[in-house]
Amino acid sequence: MSMTMSAPAGLDRLTMSGPEKVAALLLGMGKPLASKLLKHFDATELKMVTRSAASLGAISMGTLEELVDELGAEFSKGLDLHGTAAEIEHLLGTVLPPDQVAEIMADVLGNSNSSIWVRLSGLPEKDMAAYVTKEHPQTAALILSRLTPESAAKTLAVLPREQRNALTRRMLTQKPVSEPTIRILEAKLRDDLLINVSREKEGATQIRVADILNRMDPEQAEDMLSAIAESKPEDAAVIRSKMFSFTDLVALSQKSRSVLLEKVPAEQITVALKESDDALKEAVLSAMGARARRLVENELKNAPGTTKEVAAARKLVCTTVLELIALGEIEPPDLSGEAN
Repeated sequence: MSMTMSAPAGLDRLTMSGPEKVAALLLGMGKPLASKLLKHFDATELKMVTRSAASLGAISMGTLEELVDELGAEFSKGLDLHGTAAEIEHLLGTVLPPDQVAEIMADVLGNSNSSIWVRLSGLPEKDMAAYVTKEHPQTAALILSRLTPESAAKTLAVLPREQRNALTRRMLTQKPVSEPTIRILEAKLRDDLLINVSREKEGATQIRVADILNRMDPEQAEDMLSAIAESKPEDAAVIRSKMFSFTDLVALSQKSRSVLLEKVPAEQITVALKESDDALKEAVLSAMGARARRLVENELKNAPGTTKEVAAARKLVCTTVLELIALGEIEPPDLSGEAN
């Protein structure tokens, strides 16, 4: 917290708004106590107080004492303080997730760059360490110097000893960097570490949805896909491409089909194959032993199972395929070309 030994005129208690008074007291009482109080603020109140703190300016000790008396609290700091957006940002960071702090600060200050370092500081230290390792040492040192102390410490801790010591020395001898250069660096970090990570998470979400739909009744799954396509056609296309249908068995390798047939009872395979085309039947039967193949072929000549029974058997096969892929026991199907 920035303190000054002088006693600037600053704001007068009588002319201060409620949020300004709260901001002044929060900054004055320090992080531990302020953090406890901030936990009881809702998002609207946090933005209001942060906005006031960002433009608070100098507050004399006399004014602080008047505020303390007015609110019936006890204030033990003996110095004047100067409130800044950075200070309240650090306070928010002790009780809120980085993304929420970033949103509040961006709303208050009117730009996203002001809080990008708070967001970066919330990334896992292993990810940050892997990133700075690829950068020029001078750039890596600049990045570390801009992170929160806690984040920088965790990142340095996972780096090799020699690199850790070298970066620390560079941080100590670092010269001031121009604002345009900082903006360029922030833009690159935002693209590399924040936007791309979000895209990766989005991809993981699509895979998750595809997995869920795969395990549902085909008609229900198709209905849900159609609903998704109405508002997000691109997402629907990606999800559909990641789903596995019974007809996709032909895209599995011969080895994968053999493993699958060891996990699914032959009677269920027989029911699932009823009413299938010859190409699909041959793809499955070719992965069986001679005796098992003859048994299944004989069963397929009998009256077909009910539509419900066929659907249930095919769902069992598809679910088993997904489980085996997740376990790494079979390879994912190659839907872009012919099966092996």
